[in-house]
Amino acid sequence: MDEGYANLPTSHLLGSVPAVMQDDRKPGIPAAQGATSRLQEFPPAPGGNGGGYRPPGAPADGDIENQANWKGYFNVASYAPYFNVDTDVVVDRLISSVYPMDGFYRKIDVNPDMYGPLWITTTLVFMLAAFGNFATYLMQKKKNPDMWNFDVGYFSWAASVMYGYAIVVPAVFFFLFQYFGSRPNLVRFWCMWGYSLFVFIPASVLLLIPVEFLRWVIIALSGGASSWFIVLNLKDCTQGADMMVLIASAAVLQFALALFIKVFFFA
Repeated sequence: MDEGYANLPTSHLLGSVPAVMQDDRKPGIPAAQGATSRLQEFPPAPGGNGGGYRPPGAPADGDIENQANWKGYFNVASYAPYFNVDTDVVVDRLISSVYPMDGFYRKIDVNPDMYGPLWITTTLVFMLAAFGNFATYLMQKKKNPDMWNFDVGYFSWAASVMYGYAIVVPAVFFFLFQYFGSRPNLVRFWCMWGYSLFVFIPASVLLLIPVEFLRWVIIALSGGASSWFIVLNLKDCTQGADMMVLIASAAVLQFALALFIKVFFFA
């Protein structure tokens, strides 16, 4: 090698890039510590679905407040998961409500919804008010059609009874089951009782038949089917616990609702 090149520094031989010697290295942050600090700055998104990260200071559940916080009960977003169902799910649950051997309670165990019960109850309110008046007209027009008048009170009665039954009765049985040692879920009870009313929607159409004997047969069959639906699903809920008195009471109350529909709206 030429003598002139021999006297040049090593950096000139490496293309103006200084070589990093072992003694020149600065102490760095350990790998584990660096990873931890980055996770503290950008923690992973909740839910385990592999979706990015959330900014520091953001709530753990996005827009939905923590259910442990009582303020979450006054937030509309807290109830959004109970309406997160598609048409196929609702139709499948409607079919299971008229075919109770299909394991309805196991279907709503993971994802109970309030969308179906809300629209079932609302539809039933309007159908009872409208068809109740029409059925009364069909029965009375044979005698004296001039004496018939549209009864607006049917709507207020239907709304009070149906909404009250769908909200209060499941809540009462929820506390009774808890008192006797079972561990039910209130939202699942509301969901189950709401879908149990679906059978009365086609029954209210059939009750337009102006034959009193057929009307009693129709309401007895629909009331029995709805009561049987409640019994089977409450058995699945109690998981073998001895709650037959409460289950029988719920079935009797369900059948009493069917009799009330017949006597008050389709007399």
